[in-house]
Amino acid sequence: MNSATIWCDAQVASIRDLNNDVRLFELVTSTAFAPAPPGSHVDVAVEINGRPATRSYSLLGPGNAGTIEIAVKLSPDSRGGSAYMWALRPGAKLRITAPINHFVLNRDCSEFVLIAGGIGVTPIYSMAKALAAGSANYRVLYGARSKADFVLADELKDLAGHRLQLYCGEEKQRIDIAAAIDTLPADGELYICGPIGMLDEARDVWSRSGRPAEKLRFETFGNSGRFPNTAFTVHLPHIGKSVEVSPRQSLLEALESAGIETMYDCRRGECGLCALDVTAVDGVIDHRDVFFSAEEKAEGHKLCACVSRIAGASVTVDTGERPA
Repeated sequence: MNSATIWCDAQVASIRDLNNDVRLFELVTSTAFAPAPPGSHVDVAVEINGRPATRSYSLLGPGNAGTIEIAVKLSPDSRGGSAYMWALRPGAKLRITAPINHFVLNRDCSEFVLIAGGIGVTPIYSMAKALAAGSANYRVLYGARSKADFVLADELKDLAGHRLQLYCGEEKQRIDIAAAIDTLPADGELYICGPIGMLDEARDVWSRSGRPAEKLRFETFGNSGRFPNTAFTVHLPHIGKSVEVSPRQSLLEALESAGIETMYDCRRGECGLCALDVTAVDGVIDHRDVFFSAEEKAEGHKLCACVSRIAGASVTVDTGERPA
């Protein structure tokens, strides 16, 4: 973890449901931070099965006077973080970090395309807010499974007007990422947040287009995959242990609970610090990271323990730890 992270006390000021499974939390912090740049998030200290953990949530705007807003989706495959947040009531106290920004909006380009999938709309909404205030040339493409799954759509319509396009999966509508990229000028930039399949598609199309890698910026919420969450076993023959991974915990969390030290930082499948060597798999690796390339994922020699899972019985890995 980053020892330089600044933590502070916060209190839930109000709660509002945006739909049946996305809830907006207004938090008042003990420290009045400077307005957060678009794309920022905070880490929140939560408790899962009696153990401390952290979860990351994007800010819906810059915040002001010590007040910020986050939106939390209650996922049926939740590892416990969203359930913890949804159990909070106004007046509840918690610990959060100062705003952190790994999804930086570069204002110095001629045109922007912002793409959101599902709850990935939260950082995209903050970017649209900033670009609308600055009269930038931008478009927002927002996809969700059903009409009920769109959150902040009305707010985006008020901000972006004709620049907003909605794509509803139940009506057989799908964002054409390749077409969106084709229409961008050479110095245009694409910002995308959504399920891992959407991010992988964007990265693949962008790479094949020959555009500069730094002009594609993305963020993942780190828990979506090609397969549903099921239990599996991780074998660690180098230390003579096997650990069960439940559907509601990550491989990294299972190792931590078993007292097995593993390096990590982001817990979002972005930095690669928790990558483990894979020596055998009984099943399929469900890669949910944005660290490894498509080729590396296909090879299956490594996985990111913080987000990736096994669709099958087991995986055998080497953590690098050795018996004393």
